[in-house]
Amino acid sequence: MKKYKWGILTAGKMSAKFVKALNLLDNAELYAVASRDEAKAKHFADEYGFKKYFEGYEMLAADPEVDIIYIASPHSHHFEHTMLCLKNRKAVLCEKAFSLNSREVELMIEESHRQGTFLMEALWPPFQPIYRKTKDILNGNEAGRLIHLDARFGFQPPYDPNDRKFNLTLGGGSLLDIGIYPVNDVLYFMGVPDEVTARASFTESGAEHSISIIFGFKDGRMATVFSSFRAAAGIGCTLYCENGNITFSRARDMSQRLNVSINGKENVEYSLIPEGMGYQFEAAEVMKCLDEGRIESEFVPHSYSLDLMHTLDRIRQAAGIVFPGRNH
Repeated sequence: MKKYKWGILTAGKMSAKFVKALNLLDNAELYAVASRDEAKAKHFADEYGFKKYFEGYEMLAADPEVDIIYIASPHSHHFEHTMLCLKNRKAVLCEKAFSLNSREVELMIEESHRQGTFLMEALWPPFQPIYRKTKDILNGNEAGRLIHLDARFGFQPPYDPNDRKFNLTLGGGSLLDIGIYPVNDVLYFMGVPDEVTARASFTESGAEHSISIIFGFKDGRMATVFSSFRAAAGIGCTLYCENGNITFSRARDMSQRLNVSINGKENVEYSLIPEGMGYQFEAAEVMKCLDEGRIESEFVPHSYSLDLMHTLDRIRQAAGIVFPGRNH
């Protein structure tokens, strides 16, 4: 079994969660971490057992020993950092949202193909057992045709205009940070919508704090999505089908719950608290694809990430969300 040397680009909270999951995989080696702050990189390396640390990202991307780089910088920097790593022929797992607009995602995918180098968006849901179980139920036809999907993600972080969640120059706003999850639910279970309507409310910094979205499909199916930094709406999704309903939810610790009510039967409940918060599934998929010589995953292919970003672009346009200088 080949062991892959991982590099971590940024030494923040998300990287720490991901590294804990990496430790669950026998074929993953914690090799190097980079931060703009050398002291922060050293502290992260010492705390989690990395062999190397770097101040700045160029040396991480250029290190010939690094096989894969996980990128967890703010949304606004995903394009720059992904292109840096791909041009250095490093496999890339980049956090969602993949970038700020679909044109940038297209360029990232083009570079992946040009270099023959693996690229995947770190979307959590498609790898989780609850999502796969729900799709199996839908594909089994017992629930009947899916008519409507309703999904939400909301919590109440303290307002700080300089925090990435509320800073437009960093891609701030609930849509790309947490709204991407219920939007992903729509694409994952229903496909790309034909119609998009959206309404947003904005903070003093210009970033939206809440957004409601209605999706329409030519075959009559519909979906509603809500995300918010002002309402503690929780995280969940209900699929309304001809013969019953399927509801799944999760907590911030990634614990998952699935309730199924079909044809008058009592609810069938599945629950799971994934080890490593479930992030190890993404990492395992990257290494599996590299073992097979692939440059994209069948679970989150390039086309899926591009469809997702195109949909997010349409939502932003409908809601009047503008990232200065990066809107297209």
